[in-house]
Amino acid sequence: MVPKPQSQPSCMKKTYSPKTADKAQFLLWNLVKGIIWLAILIVGYLMARKYLGFDLKEWMGPLYENSVAIYLIFLVSEVVFGIIPPEFFMFWSLRSEILQVYISNVAALATISYLAGIIGYYIGSYFNTTALFRLFKRRIFGKFERHFNTYGGFLVIVAALTPLPFAGICMLMGAVKYTFRKFVLISMMRFVRFIVYAIIIWEANIL
Repeated sequence: MVPKPQSQPSCMKKTYSPKTADKAQFLLWNLVKGIIWLAILIVGYLMARKYLGFDLKEWMGPLYENSVAIYLIFLVSEVVFGIIPPEFFMFWSLRSEILQVYISNVAALATISYLAGIIGYYIGSYFNTTALFRLFKRRIFGKFERHFNTYGGFLVIVAALTPLPFAGICMLMGAVKYTFRKFVLISMMRFVRFIVYAIIIWEANIL
């Protein structure tokens, strides 16, 4: 009689599927790029302020004290693929150097960014058949659509946490009719990015 092969211990059976590993690698790679980009911005900003006399208040002029205008500019920027990095607005949030004021400003920015993602979803959902949207899809969304085919809704989480164009990917999710309820839940990871980045920027500023 041929002996039956012994079953492996349960701890040896537990392996990660290639799909899970690919997701982790995709997220990690984009997180690393985000941290490098954040470090460059922080070091550049602090060095310019310390050694070149850069004054954000002087550079921004009347806009510096106009919170409503800044929030509107940020909203437009976020909807139009994040043309101005959110970190710039976090530097502006440091203007009083009062922690409570900084927290309220960053909370407002995070909420605006989250809402910009929802706006992007609706733009993709209702305007995906227009010539302009098809042009954006061909020129900009192409590679992200391939990522969506691979990672599905996980792509929104990666975009929320990393430098990937959050609103642009939200438009893509609307265009492919991704479930809205799932979308609004997973896109809340956007708040995590703002919290982490805000802590890093605050701590770097007080060094």
